[in-house]
Amino acid sequence: MPDDMRKDRARNGARKGPLMSRLGDLIHLERTRQGLTAKQVARKCGISDKYLLEVESGKRIIADDQARRILRSMGMKEQTEADFTLDDIASTVDLQSALPRVQQAMKKPVPRDDSKGAATDDKSGIDGSIWLDALSSVLKHVPVYNAVMKEISHRLLPVNDGKIEGAPADKVFYFSAPDNAMRGFRVQRGDLVLIVPATAPVDGALMLLETPIGKMLRVIKVMPRFQVMLQTFDQAFEGEIANVADLTIIGRGVRLEAELI
Repeated sequence: MPDDMRKDRARNGARKGPLMSRLGDLIHLERTRQGLTAKQVARKCGISDKYLLEVESGKRIIADDQARRILRSMGMKEQTEADFTLDDIASTVDLQSALPRVQQAMKKPVPRDDSKGAATDDKSGIDGSIWLDALSSVLKHVPVYNAVMKEISHRLLPVNDGKIEGAPADKVFYFSAPDNAMRGFRVQRGDLVLIVPATAPVDGALMLLETPIGKMLRVIKVMPRFQVMLQTFDQAFEGEIANVADLTIIGRGVRLEAELI
């Protein structure tokens, strides 16, 4: 092992997860994955290796644009940020959980151009950045739609075995409540309801329906003879009887996000 890498490892021996900066974690993990020393990376970026190690250990706070410059010097491509920004990654990912994957990747040396100290592409290695590779399988941008199903925002949600709340990750979305018709059920205008696919009425569930006048949220009460009561509660409780056959159900609400005023 080169002397500077040995020193590198020794200086990082006292790193403690909770104290490390998130962007520092990103830089350290990618540098470790590629087998680069702090001196090699610092030389490419025009900074000192001491400064770089202090950033990685959390002793120094680094600006987002400078972190991007360091990461790109190690080969991070623009497309790696297509789905997740550094802010997304740094605020949501437990980077220490990625360490076993880093160690596994280090068992398969990535060829380097020694004259530049930079890693070259290797199809047998991990595609893209280590954190993006891990992140894309555990987080997803979930769209937020308004009443006309126009995307107005997004939220990051965890994915478990390709699913969110038990539904395919690419089928769930947030619906922004268009009015206060469900206020008595604790859903006010502008609140976000996470919708998972459903086509049949679920007794007592908040469901998103397609109607001749647009999409609307209603609480469903299943009744005999293939009928349901569509419940609202603004100033007062109201219920409308409908035939199940006449309903077009889009999905079921499983989570509510509301802003505290």
